[in-house]
Amino acid sequence: MFGPQGPSVRELAVQALSSVEHGYDLLAPKFDHTPFRTPDAVLESVAKALAPLGPFDDGLDLCCGTGAGVETLTGLCRRRVTGVDFSAGMLNVARHRGRPAGGPEVAWVRGDARALPLRAAFDLVVSFGAFGHFLPRELPGLFAQVHSVLRPGGRFAFPVLAPPRPTEAGFWMLLGFDAVMRARNALWRPPFVMYYRAFRLGGVLRELEHTGFTVSLLALPAFGRRADGSPRARLVVARRAQPAAGSVNS
Repeated sequence: MFGPQGPSVRELAVQALSSVEHGYDLLAPKFDHTPFRTPDAVLESVAKALAPLGPFDDGLDLCCGTGAGVETLTGLCRRRVTGVDFSAGMLNVARHRGRPAGGPEVAWVRGDARALPLRAAFDLVVSFGAFGHFLPRELPGLFAQVHSVLRPGGRFAFPVLAPPRPTEAGFWMLLGFDAVMRARNALWRPPFVMYYRAFRLGGVLRELEHTGFTVSLLALPAFGRRADGSPRARLVVARRAQPAAGSVNS
């Protein structure tokens, strides 16, 4: 599961008994050698789906980690790309990633996604694999923050995978992982919030619409379809409304 360059069992244990922020600070130097890093196939599929919706000037990668999503945004945005994360260790790795010359300007910001230290300056916000770190009750505030940093007409996009069914081994693996995390958080402080089954698409879509987004779902064809014909992976695209003609944008 973890290559020879990835973390040891001891290192993972220390990280799991830390806070989310400190755990990722510790994991940062080896994060790209773990399964937690978003696969290139997902990043490439998202970029392909978003390209026809552009062009975009300024993009934001929410909970950017070591910067893989920022690299994706540099191929979609013309002017500036920003990565924001609350882990100083992850941002330090991201800053030292090699990038080709040219393309948009890249900036890194340390901040909490629940209280973004940014203004409404983005046409596109993306996020990859971070939502398990937010409890369901935190989603309204999180989506409100994203809404606040988007320009009118801007889009918030993130991929979602179809959940495994009870007949599949993955269902029980995720169920077991969440159960272990809940037991850990009941017995140990500080908590480490990471739940794979708490981010339910139906509830997420309702919260996005309640926040003021217009939401659409795009299939990601590279991942195929399930036996019932539904996509194995979708891209959620939530659009902030444009002001009505003749109105003053506040």
